[in-house]
Amino acid sequence: MNDSLRVVLAMMELELRRLRNDRTEVYTRAVQPVLWLAVFGLVFSEIHAIPTNGIPYIDYITPGVMLQSVLFVAVLYGLTLVWERDTGILKKLLVAPASRYAIVIGRSMSSGVRAIIQVLIVIPVALLLGVSFIPNPAYFVVALAILFVISGGFAALSIIVASLLKTRERFMGIGQALILPLFFASNALYPIALMPHALQVVAVFNPLTYAVDAVRGLMITGNLALLPLDVAVIALFDILMFAAASLSFRKIIE
Repeated sequence: MNDSLRVVLAMMELELRRLRNDRTEVYTRAVQPVLWLAVFGLVFSEIHAIPTNGIPYIDYITPGVMLQSVLFVAVLYGLTLVWERDTGILKKLLVAPASRYAIVIGRSMSSGVRAIIQVLIVIPVALLLGVSFIPNPAYFVVALAILFVISGGFAALSIIVASLLKTRERFMGIGQALILPLFFASNALYPIALMPHALQVVAVFNPLTYAVDAVRGLMITGNLALLPLDVAVIALFDILMFAAASLSFRKIIE
């Protein structure tokens, strides 16, 4: 157990070292969520087209935009594994004295490190745009923890995709095809009640829906009635993705 935890922490530390040496990717990827808030959020706040129970629309979508940023980083994290396979790094990992499960969790949670840093860039921008966060440090920490954990689950999903599609070009196409349906078939931009019935069913089974609901409750509305359910669904999603990714991990280099 201690050895597995050491492997996970070492991979997260490695990701921090990468970010410290090259911050360009973090800043460029933060442009998209900032534009969502500054353009989409402000425009729809003025026209009041979407009912949000009295919450300013830009406040309502801020958690969804954060999750979009996390989703983008996590789902495309499999590209790193494809690159590491081509350079031989993955073969060295597989012969290391560490379980595949620990390696998969470590690689997956490394994406959470990158995602949290991007979220910490988005939050000051949201404050400048007038978003009102709940001034509770404990809620803030729990929200960041949820963002971190859900990122690991989606990164594990990207590992599964990378094990099936072994070229960067194919992976990019499938990765983009995963991000948009997950984002739009959730409550990130609008309440589920506004969706067509078929899309509502999809949203119920979409783990992003529960992550958005939890972060929105902790940061914006203060409504935590469904937080236990949200956390349970996120935990189940991560466990399933980690298990599936650990089974498919070796296929990446075959």
